[in-house]
Amino acid sequence: MNAVHVTPALATLLLLSGTVAWAQDAAPGAATQAVSISTRVTVNETVTDNVALSGTSAKSDQITEISPGIHVNINGARLKTYFDYSLTHVNYAQGTAASRNQNALNTFGTLEAVDNWAFLDFSGNISQQTISAFGTQSNNNTTINANRTEVASYSLSPYVKGRLGDAANYEARISRAVSSSDSATASDTATTNSVVKVSNASAYRSLGWTADLSRQQASYSAGRTTETDTYSLGLTYEVSPQVKLSANAGQESNNYSSLDKQNYSTSSVGINWFPSERTSLSALTGKRSFGNTHNVSLEHRSARTVWRFSDSKDVSTTPNQNGVGTIGNLYDLFYSQLEGSGLSATERAQRVNALLQLYGLSANTPVVGGFLTSAISVQRSQNLSLALLGIRDTITFLLSRTESNRLDTVTSVVDNLSNGVTVIQNGFSVNYSHRLTPDYSLGVSLSRQDTSGTTTAEETTLRSFHVNISGKVGRRTAASLGLRRVVSDNATNPYTENAVTGNLNVQF
Repeated sequence: MNAVHVTPALATLLLLSGTVAWAQDAAPGAATQAVSISTRVTVNETVTDNVALSGTSAKSDQITEISPGIHVNINGARLKTYFDYSLTHVNYAQGTAASRNQNALNTFGTLEAVDNWAFLDFSGNISQQTISAFGTQSNNNTTINANRTEVASYSLSPYVKGRLGDAANYEARISRAVSSSDSATASDTATTNSVVKVSNASAYRSLGWTADLSRQQASYSAGRTTETDTYSLGLTYEVSPQVKLSANAGQESNNYSSLDKQNYSTSSVGINWFPSERTSLSALTGKRSFGNTHNVSLEHRSARTVWRFSDSKDVSTTPNQNGVGTIGNLYDLFYSQLEGSGLSATERAQRVNALLQLYGLSANTPVVGGFLTSAISVQRSQNLSLALLGIRDTITFLLSRTESNRLDTVTSVVDNLSNGVTVIQNGFSVNYSHRLTPDYSLGVSLSRQDTSGTTTAEETTLRSFHVNISGKVGRRTAASLGLRRVVSDNATNPYTENAVTGNLNVQF
């Protein structure tokens, strides 16, 4: 059985979420903290006909999961944070694998250390992720799959912001992000970003200016360290309160494709358009050392729908290791759909959890997966999502496409992007939930993901179908019963799996 480990970064996040809030409550005259803490125990039983996801010798087993967890929301004057952690013990009745523990963490927040000047953003995530895009694919965490591993990612970002008299606004930020996995074949990463931004102080002038200076260092345990220095000067122009234009030019120095840094010119132009409070369009196109980049986002919200389209291409230091540029489960999908809503990160998390509970949806329902890399890369990500929220029904659709290729041409580390391979992943997901009664819901999920490489014959297709009934069986107790079927097609290990699942969740 795996030992439970608390990393220094996780300990720091626990300290921020706990002792800082206690200190505020204990301080004389301190404002009342809006603190919500709940604990839970979840028991999940799975009967599967192919526990090892084998295409030649399928074995059945009964899997028991016991998951104690804690959920914390703090919305105080100085600290705003969301924290959700659970530890799952997995046991296989037929002994097909040794029992093990799995951690699951999702936390983020902001601490205002000095009134309206010094701040600290922090986040953390622990989840099970796919190692290789062309290995055995699965969309659950309990079947035996050597191509999945536990990945932990944390970030701390202290920053200050203020005014330089009546002339300009400034912000200076340092961000440190680390990501590690339990797999010896995946590279751990550490990224440090330093950014200084200065802009004109008046928000009422149509013509404005900006100046940015930044440095990034990305290190890989299995690869090498790359560095990037950039500076740019820009102009902004407000055509109207609904339309804003921007343009900038600068220089970039990096060693992405050389041992020593090389200098390159950079430029970009953009537009932000807000035709109404419910509709927004943001578009930016530019040029960097490796070619053209862009970032387009379109969103429209109505009383019961959320439409969102995004298309971006840029450098990725840790694709799919910390959720950047990918939507992994239903929680991520709803959370991304609330981007630009004006809600804080904590408020968005609360809204998503309330929505999932209302419609009886599982936060961990897989949507689109990814894979781990060991060198800096370029990733293009396109996502089109739609949520239809009815009185008793909700439907979510997601179309996703990502293209990833290695940018660091000097490193010799081996992963899915070695030897000039471009990995293309296309995903489609439909999730439907119907409230049978005020306490019970029927949920159906259908998804498909296709993975291919431009210079390799390897292709993988994963199709899955889930149906479940969930509801309350007590004031603080919920239960669900479900069926799933998974079909995976690839050259080395095609398989099918059928399973029955039962879940009991008790809140305290």
